[in-house]
Amino acid sequence: MTKRHGYAVLSALIALVVAVSAAIYLTVAADDGTPHGALTDDRPHHGSSVAPASTGTWVGAWSASPVGGEPGTETHGLAGRSVRNIVHTSTGGTSARITLSNLYGHEPLTITDASIALSAGDGTAAAVPDSMRRLTFDGATSVVIPAGEEVAGDPVHLAVPHDSDVLVTTYSPTPSGPVTYHPHARQISYVATGDATEDATGTPYTQQTSYWRYLTALDVLSNEADGTVVVFGDSITDGITSTIGANHRWPDILAGRLRTALEGGQKLPRYSVVNEGISGNQVLTDGLGRPAENQSGLDRFARDALTHPDVKVVVIDLGVNDILRNPRLADPNQILTGLRTLVREAHARGLKVVGATLMPFQGRRGWTAAREAVRQQVNAEIRAGRVYDAVVDFDKALRDPYDPRRLRPDYDSGDHLHPSDLGFSRMAKVFDLNTLEGAGQTEL
Repeated sequence: MTKRHGYAVLSALIALVVAVSAAIYLTVAADDGTPHGALTDDRPHHGSSVAPASTGTWVGAWSASPVGGEPGTETHGLAGRSVRNIVHTSTGGTSARITLSNLYGHEPLTITDASIALSAGDGTAAAVPDSMRRLTFDGATSVVIPAGEEVAGDPVHLAVPHDSDVLVTTYSPTPSGPVTYHPHARQISYVATGDATEDATGTPYTQQTSYWRYLTALDVLSNEADGTVVVFGDSITDGITSTIGANHRWPDILAGRLRTALEGGQKLPRYSVVNEGISGNQVLTDGLGRPAENQSGLDRFARDALTHPDVKVVVIDLGVNDILRNPRLADPNQILTGLRTLVREAHARGLKVVGATLMPFQGRRGWTAAREAVRQQVNAEIRAGRVYDAVVDFDKALRDPYDPRRLRPDYDSGDHLHPSDLGFSRMAKVFDLNTLEGAGQTEL
């Protein structure tokens, strides 16, 4: 081979490599991230329907337990209306996905359209226009959820900031009642007539509601968090007396405190926080109905506490309703046995459990000295370390130092059972963030 011939061959090889590289680049650039074969229609869409592959950890950003069937929806559900839930995130992410529930429906729930968007702010139904995304379910824009079941949506690419409001909207054209709901949202959401799922103006949403409907979880693909903390409790966790729209429930404040500590350089686990409180919830006793409304902690624990993505820690603040709502005198040993059962279930998943002492409620209707004695017995076992892996002493932090059977007046909402906003803030502040360490060490 002559030197000139060798140069020619080398030049040809270089040209071939350049051509192949260019073809690969053009193919990748043309790929918008939509899965091949995904169902589409000819309506305009805001953003891609399915999230492209990305890095990060799927964690819970918000949640609410299904509580029961909404009164007044037994026959028609919310047929022909768009439900726009407003929810608040504890962590941010680059993609999002939702879970919808028809647990208390008697018929299949048909959702023909659903969307997610960032709130434009001020608690309105308006969205940031460029953030509107249409949601899909297994690639389809509609889904049928059988009675008694739930469904997870496909991930969608959306930059969700932490500590922000997100709008999740669903439209159902046909009757399906009753509507599965969470009644004590402490957040105003909205309803519109007709399919207004992709409306960003908020103008059609003329009806306000204090409920969350159908929606039970919002997860994000996060680079801010490496796991999820689930707070499992009753109305105190639900934040029933907190200011509406202010996100002053104590788990909200705990999430902000943890994030602030991490931003300040403290070496702590990077966790999101989700709220699985139900007002009136008990460890041992279900509500009425089939399936039972306000299911007991024992019956709902696996569903509400253990199924969130990458759960690391469960915080339990439950038991006061077993004392206060029992027409007879509650047996403290039965309450403690129920709590220990929850802890064993969490340990079987390799999770750490932080438990709270039960706060005082003298002055509340139903308080008696005998019920106070039961509370003290339960708290004694919790403080002694014979129930949970770690303890947060809410009783000590919020009780009146001059009358320990009562809440301190400025921490009392006025009903002598539930904290004020200041009381909820105190609960979050006394929570030792270091107790979140050492979670998830046991592998199944």
